[in-house]
Amino acid sequence: MYTQERTAMTNLVVGGPVAVNSYDNAIVAALVENRPVMLVHAFNGGYLRPVELKEESHDKGVQLATALDSATKEAKGHLWHITPAGFFGQRPLYFIESAAGQVTPKPPAAGQADAGRGDDGTPKPQRRRITVHRDAPKSTCDTVQLGLPDKVGDNWRGKNGAPEDTQLWVVTVTPWGGITFVPITHPDAILGFKDHAVTANGEVRVTYNWGGDFTGTVINTFYPRLPNEWDVPYHHVFT
Repeated sequence: MYTQERTAMTNLVVGGPVAVNSYDNAIVAALVENRPVMLVHAFNGGYLRPVELKEESHDKGVQLATALDSATKEAKGHLWHITPAGFFGQRPLYFIESAAGQVTPKPPAAGQADAGRGDDGTPKPQRRRITVHRDAPKSTCDTVQLGLPDKVGDNWRGKNGAPEDTQLWVVTVTPWGGITFVPITHPDAILGFKDHAVTANGEVRVTYNWGGDFTGTVINTFYPRLPNEWDVPYHHVFT
């Protein structure tokens, strides 16, 4: 666990109409303890995974898979870190980082600043982040890339030159006990899927949030699930 990546418990309710369910330790682990979790969709139970698992891949996107294959599991492609990344006003911001392709930083050269270390003194790992295209969701181009902050394509960098702008998300707790993601570059958009279709191997996109119901048509609700909770029904929060 890394001291720099902790956030206050009071930040758990970030715009949702209800408080997070106190028994859902996966949401707490995702937002506070920075433990890797599976992001399981409320509609069909599929989970988010990188299209390309290799750590050197920085120009591919993210998809919704419905079968947990051994290659994905071995590469930790089913696991994500929701990492605290500061504030926009009083809204806490987060990075959505894949546990697949995690890189251990090299020691800094003479005169270079250290990127930060955890409680045990080891360097903080570099993880590939979900990054939004600067023109999303206006264009039909690939609106999401997964890559290290300094290795994503030019169109996935902030207009002021800071690559982090397009990698920052507001995490909002939904009335149904899940979470949803809003990019700060497009506050009227939401993390969704191509053609609003929540299907197996569906491509992740940033889409306009016009309202609708929670079943995945527009409002996309994800339930963070710890790996050992994969077999727990994802709709158990309704009962």
